[in-house]
Amino acid sequence: MLDPYAPVADQMELVRMRATTVREQVTAYLDRSEAAQDRLNAYTHIDRQQALLRAELIDRRLFAGDEVGPLGGVTVALKDIIDQKGLATTAGSALYRQVAKQSATLVERLEAAGAVVIGRTGLHEFAFGFSSENHWFGPVRNPWDTATSPGGSSGGSAVAVAAGLAGVAIGTDTGGSVRVPAAVCGTVGLKVTHGRVPLTGVFPLAPSLDTVGPLARTVHDAALVYEAMAGYDSGDPYSLIEPVKAPDPEAELDGIRVGVPHPWVDHPVDPPLRAAFDAAIGRLAGLGVEIRHLDDDFVQPPGRIDDAAYSEIAMVHGKWFPARADEYGPEVADRLGPAMAVTVAAGVEAKRWRVELREHTFDLFRECDFLLTPAVAGNRKEIGDSTVVVDGSQMSYRRAFSTFSALVNHAGHPALVVPLHEAGSPPPAMQLIGPDWSEHRLLGAGLALERAGVVAFRPPE
Repeated sequence: MLDPYAPVADQMELVRMRATTVREQVTAYLDRSEAAQDRLNAYTHIDRQQALLRAELIDRRLFAGDEVGPLGGVTVALKDIIDQKGLATTAGSALYRQVAKQSATLVERLEAAGAVVIGRTGLHEFAFGFSSENHWFGPVRNPWDTATSPGGSSGGSAVAVAAGLAGVAIGTDTGGSVRVPAAVCGTVGLKVTHGRVPLTGVFPLAPSLDTVGPLARTVHDAALVYEAMAGYDSGDPYSLIEPVKAPDPEAELDGIRVGVPHPWVDHPVDPPLRAAFDAAIGRLAGLGVEIRHLDDDFVQPPGRIDDAAYSEIAMVHGKWFPARADEYGPEVADRLGPAMAVTVAAGVEAKRWRVELREHTFDLFRECDFLLTPAVAGNRKEIGDSTVVVDGSQMSYRRAFSTFSALVNHAGHPALVVPLHEAGSPPPAMQLIGPDWSEHRLLGAGLALERAGVVAFRPPE
């Protein structure tokens, strides 16, 4: 019988041993996904027919002794903003329906590696928000507490992984949209260096910030998926030629220099999350990590994140908004108004701020290998409420969710969010940030943290 929470490497090994078939595993995940849909609303579409057909083809190749790729039979839940040949991309909206003539480059790579896409996951409309409370498709619900948000915008992808509805999932991250739902649902989430995973076939939010990354239950699973997707694509103007390196499975923590950036990390954080973060710092020090407290007044939110992103978002949606404003959900429409009003001068000044932010973060990386922050300031948002309680006070949910994530997109760096082996429903999480192209080192550190028991996934209680 399938253990829906087992690492995908273990599931693939069962297939190789002929203890089960890809079809049996895919069927089990499809059954779980369909059974949970009314309760969690994780999907916009569950693709049973095509998923089973692909599973049967992979089984035939396996029985014939053929190689099927490093993700042979792994089930993938795909955010419904990423093109998949023959299916409509909705972007979680009412006005956009585009049947893809070709899959996104990253989907082609996943399938070439043997993965099976089983469904398209729900999201915040046009990926422009952090709650995944979708006006048109209904709210995606957190499996830890269905009255709460799973974060966003890749909420359905995080729920699919956390609830054992798929082996792994794919999300997009423009201001934290992989890392925030990972933190709020208790999964691993990787935000890659901008340009590392192709954006060809991905509906844009703010192209110079957009990234695609995996959500998984283990760092090892995230690494497998990352390696399958990453690499240069001539069809993506942001794609860069940089070798994709696998993480060292035996990477050690001893001697690594981790910087704790102040005053950024001094932002208000809910006490249980702060306590878990402080405890994690202590555990890292006990494992031989050199903790360095760094100061840079420039590296703190909000900076000019809105102006820098809004100028690009306005270009994406200018062809529809405001003429079709009534076809947007209220929250997204309310945010698009200010986006359309950003002046050229403000946009240019925001881009200058972004360059200076990168320079400051590079200065920090001269003193450390990684930066460490909490993942979110608060991790429990009631569906329908626009605020999160942080240390007894009401805080805008977007501020609570984005405080530690959005700056990373503007700096362009990769970051890894991991669930801590601490009490909590959902469990607390922390974020490791690395310099450009350091995904393999981030993942190596994550693997070491898993081995040491600092990081661990646990199913929703």
